[in-house]
Amino acid sequence: MTPLVRLTKRAIDFAASAVGLAVTAPLYPAIAAAIYLESPGPVFYRQRRAGMLTGTEVKDGIAKPVFVEFEMIKFRTMRMDAEKLTGAVLAQENDPRVLKVGKFLRKSRLDELPQLLNVLLGEMSLVGPRPERPELLDHLAMAIPYFEERMRDVKPGITGLAQVSLGYSGRAMEQSEIAAFEAAIVNPFKLEEAEGAEADGMRMKLLFDLAYAAALESFPAFLRMELGIIVKTPLVMVMGLGR
Repeated sequence: MTPLVRLTKRAIDFAASAVGLAVTAPLYPAIAAAIYLESPGPVFYRQRRAGMLTGTEVKDGIAKPVFVEFEMIKFRTMRMDAEKLTGAVLAQENDPRVLKVGKFLRKSRLDELPQLLNVLLGEMSLVGPRPERPELLDHLAMAIPYFEERMRDVKPGITGLAQVSLGYSGRAMEQSEIAAFEAAIVNPFKLEEAEGAEADGMRMKLLFDLAYAAALESFPAFLRMELGIIVKTPLVMVMGLGR
């Protein structure tokens, strides 16, 4: 990422998050009430996430990536005991743990609104790859070559190229250009035991995240892509293209 891109990106983040928090604040009471009525308990969900990749460290002779960790906040979309029996797992399409109101919040992306505070504090960016949970990263990195590289020198974002191009879980949307290549990307060797693997959506997201990271090396390319994603995001929310 060039110095000019870094400076411009932070300026956009600060201005957009400040305005966004002020504009969306009136929605918070209604969303909070809807969540609480269906599932009494905290309406906000705080979770440790891995952000920017800063380097590697060697443990037991194995080199592992090092990320800046932070606490991400969002509206709770799952029942209170969602991971009581399973531990940390990736969200899936038609996840039975998701509340009825949670399905709407995910589809409209309204569950992400509180992350504007993370952006204002500089922990996240408005646009960037989605941050994953630290405890899942080792498994994803082993299953998907170069998966950690999507976060090198890049802050995680609320929205991003993958988010406006794919469904909530990372699946290609019907009739999209990438849909024709999805089968070759998620299961290139056509192994029955690999069908429906949790990492499938992540492989799809990785392609878009790497393309976004490449655009950060050129200011004109960055500006076109950044503004394009910001413009498309409200359309995704209004049209409910998430899953």
